[in-house]
This record gives sequence, C-alpha cells and structure tokens, in this order.
Amino acid sequence: MTTATVPQRIVLAKIGLDGHDRGIKVVARALRDAGMHVIYAGLWQTPEAVVRTVGDEDADWLGLSLLSGAHMTLVPRVLELLRAAGLGHVGVLVGGIIPEADIAKLTEMGVARVFGPGTPLPEIVDFLRQPREARHG
Repeated sequence: MTTATVPQRIVLAKIGLDGHDRGIKVVARALRDAGMHVIYAGLWQTPEAVVRTVGDEDADWLGLSLLSGAHMTLVPRVLELLRAAGLGHVGVLVGGIIPEADIAKLTEMGVARVFGPGTPLPEIVDFLRQPREARHG
C-alpha cells in the first residue's frame, strides 16, 4: 500500500465529565464513511488515557469533543502530554461549544482547528484531506 492510499487514523474522544456523545458519534461515522480509520475512545476519558490511546493506535489525528466548559483546562493538558510522549506530530482538533474568545487561544497552543456546533460534516472531512502544510502551516 502506498502512503497516499493509507487511510488516516483518527482517535476521537470525550474528555472530562461531559457525557453528551451524539455529536462525536455523528462525526465518527462521517469520517469513517469518508474512508478514514476512526477509533472512538469513548466517554469520560482522562487526558492521560487519551494520549495513551493516540500512541497505541499510531494516530495521525486526535479529535476532542467538549461541551462542559473545561476546554481551557483539559486541552492544554492533552497537548502537554502529547509533546511529553513524543506525539507532538499528531494533529489535534477540538469540537463542541467553545467560546469565540477561546478559539484563538487554543490554536496558539497548538490546536489545528476548532469546529463548533452545526459545522457541516464535509467541512471537517475536507479539512482533514488537505495537505499537511495547508492545515498546519
């Protein structure tokens, strides 16, 4: 299999105490239907468990869904743990209810993109299909 035909591996997870998972399951299905390899880590994950899963699954991307308001605590912790584990190359997406003022802060920390409620699924798929330089550069 050539590099161009290997599906991207994406870990999706709900971190913290947020138990609302309908949105992340819809995104998981859309990414799977677009040909990506999706690993759904489930609800109530700790940052440590999510980073372990990213490493174990050799993921290209980590998608975090947060609706609890804890994004400015949990996302920086995940980013820190990814770097400490030698996984700083893994792209991080955040989805959920994120105040506009916090989106710039998250991207400055290293989040590749924040997708809010109602984002069309093809927009997420198209973003992930862009060349790496276009997404991160």
